[in-house]
Amino acid sequence: MSNLLSLTSAQLKRAADIKDKISALEKELASILGSPAKTSTPAPAPKKKSKMSAAARAKIAAAQKARWAKVKTPAAKPAAKSVIKKKSTMSAAGRAKISAAAKARWAKVKAAGKKSL
Repeated sequence: MSNLLSLTSAQLKRAADIKDKISALEKELASILGSPAKTSTPAPAPKKKSKMSAAARAKIAAAQKARWAKVKTPAAKPAAKSVIKKKSTMSAAGRAKISAAAKARWAKVKAAGKKSL
């Protein structure tokens, strides 16, 4: 097709008339065949939504239930219970030493006339 700028006005008029005739003929053909007229730029087809089969959904659900059952089994928990550490406690002598050291520290601060360490 030649450049539109290089066409004369008579050529442009003739092209417009031909285009009108084509569209009229397409409409007439559509009315005869009972289908919509074809446009020069067809609308893009809508994207199909992918669907999963019921069997595939059931398979996935069964696999997920099996994973959860494996996690929640009582057989897996005793191993964790055997590792429980005994809580450490301080002896009375150790507590007395820490208390004596704190009292001595505060006595020294009060003797210096301070109100905080």
